[in-house]
Amino acid sequence: MSPEVFFAAGYAAFLTVGAFLLEWLSAHTHRRALRFRTAGFTYVDDHDHWVCPEGEQLWPHEFDREQRLVRYRARAHVCNACAAKHHCTDSDRGREIVRPLDPWPHSEAGRFHRVIALVMVALSVLIVIVEAARHHRPLEAALLVGLLVVLALAARFMLRDLRVHPANFPGPTTAHGVRFDAEAR
Repeated sequence: MSPEVFFAAGYAAFLTVGAFLLEWLSAHTHRRALRFRTAGFTYVDDHDHWVCPEGEQLWPHEFDREQRLVRYRARAHVCNACAAKHHCTDSDRGREIVRPLDPWPHSEAGRFHRVIALVMVALSVLIVIVEAARHHRPLEAALLVGLLVVLALAARFMLRDLRVHPANFPGPTTAHGVRFDAEAR
């Protein structure tokens, strides 16, 4: 087996593993940032609101259709009178929490990292195809074709979430004084 084929296959595999590592790291960072912004707060799914550590409820305040975010806000007079305000917020309008509606792969940052990872896998595929065109020995061809199948499956897996944009998400309700973009303008 030619050293060139061995190193090219290894580099293609390294790029693909790097693409999945990039995916995992970016999703992990996203989850960590969400946990940091809501530390100490509890989300109540049944009634769609947050509860602060002091017991105040943050209700949906605004729905941003373009960015697909819901903003929750506590009552300003309660936050301003709270003894823990200096640890929680510096806003005089009450504490605000922003919650994205889309899951990680469909968020703007998720799509950005997914495209970068797909480019890395596509580069791996290109390297393997070029090596397969240059080297025709049976053992080398078997290694490269096998790697090409694995790379194609990896690309298909990554492309699946990128192509399928979330549809049929439940729309926001008008309960709790949610203000829609059209009403805000």
